[in-house]
Amino acid sequence: MKEKTNQNIILSIAFFSQTGIGLLGNSFLISCFIFVFLSGHRMRSIDAIITQLALVNGLVFLSKGIPQTMAALGLKNFLDEIGCKIIFYLHRVARDLSLSLTCLLSGFQAISISPNNSNWARLKSRAPTYLIPSSLFCWTFHLLFCIYIPLGVKGPRQTRNISETQDQGYCSHNIPSGFHASLVVTFLSFSDVVYLGLMASASGYMVFLLYRHHKQVQQIHITCLSPKAFPEMKATQTILLLVSTFISSYLLNCILAVYMSGIKSPLWLTHTSAFLGSCYPAVSPYVLISSDSQVPRYLNALCGRKTPHFDPDNR
Repeated sequence: MKEKTNQNIILSIAFFSQTGIGLLGNSFLISCFIFVFLSGHRMRSIDAIITQLALVNGLVFLSKGIPQTMAALGLKNFLDEIGCKIIFYLHRVARDLSLSLTCLLSGFQAISISPNNSNWARLKSRAPTYLIPSSLFCWTFHLLFCIYIPLGVKGPRQTRNISETQDQGYCSHNIPSGFHASLVVTFLSFSDVVYLGLMASASGYMVFLLYRHHKQVQQIHITCLSPKAFPEMKATQTILLLVSTFISSYLLNCILAVYMSGIKSPLWLTHTSAFLGSCYPAVSPYVLISSDSQVPRYLNALCGRKTPHFDPDNR
């Protein structure tokens, strides 16, 4: 009993720390971009996507991190069945939107830094106008696509057929079996594979462009280079770091999720999967804050300080 109590304390500290850090970072990004927008400063095309990404990452913690922390503290009956269905639905929508918006962000950046003589040249000038419609499509698609999620979710007091349900610590859901389990795994992992494939392709293309740019810098004197080349490359490196963080954490989480989709898993494995699934939402705002040179420029602009070469169009 003492060992179990110590385990719950460690879990609660881990989830509480991750949730607090994640909510703080994402809230800071959202507030920063909202204040910049309201103050009348021009923003970059990708800032709308970054703001939405911070919003859905914050929603991940509200729908998963906080309930998981409360469950680790031993509070297991704070939601009824309707509350469980809503929480599971919101978490799945937020998780899928985080995936699709990161994919959209990496794809847009790959197009924006592509050479003018490439196959993407025609799309390059029109890409910024497609960002908002594309993000709205992602929201609509995932809100409708995830409608099936509440169907198998049960409240914490559900006791019938306990061998066929998976306990999440605060709610439970049905475990599919046989052919149904294989169908569910394929259905849930298909979109993830597509998004991860697109992100990997865009990242590989950006790495190739960065390598070629580095070779050109070595051959051409630095004074001959366009001053906008370096901010674009900096933004590309930031998004590459963001995507690599996303892929590494979500691949581990997806492997566990697929493994647990057809079996009754121990509670510690469920907690591990939940913690891994929230690593990217917790880390991503700090990657953007530390790597994106435009964020401190926005802050200085909000504080009324003059910043040299303040150009929101630099990506």
